[in-house]
Amino acid sequence: MKATTLRPLALGVAALAVTVLLFGRAQAGDDDYYAPVTDARTLQECASCHIAFPPSMLPAASWKRMMGGLENHFGDDASLDAETTAAITRYLVDHAGDAPGQASKLLRGLRAGDAPLRITELPKWVREHDEVPRSDWTRKDVGSKANCAACHIDAEKGYFEDD
Repeated sequence: MKATTLRPLALGVAALAVTVLLFGRAQAGDDDYYAPVTDARTLQECASCHIAFPPSMLPAASWKRMMGGLENHFGDDASLDAETTAAITRYLVDHAGDAPGQASKLLRGLRAGDAPLRITELPKWVREHDEVPRSDWTRKDVGSKANCAACHIDAEKGYFEDD
């Protein structure tokens, strides 16, 4: 193939790559995007029962409180060995919504020092879901307010926009 034939193809591929990159960055900066869990141990342990909620959805104090009470984790015993608990706690605290370099939109309206255990109790979450009928939360395919993926199909990837 001649170089002159490859040039338009190469330019097209480059333009497509730049478009994908910019679109991805635009989505990542979206108000409904929360960086998903990337730590393998956290994914393994947390996602074995529910989605591994993005750490920036709660403040560090909430993650410490939650990881300190795994023997009664919302009615279940989610206890882990001390090393695993410490490693996951470090990861969650380092990436919490109030960690340095984070500015979690979901923590807006939360009073300083509060350490809620449920994302569904955060003021911003409540405001954004106030139009959802109570009956939707108890539908068999939803089950509870904690089942984000029932309505947000890309929740595990960190996207919580309305689908």
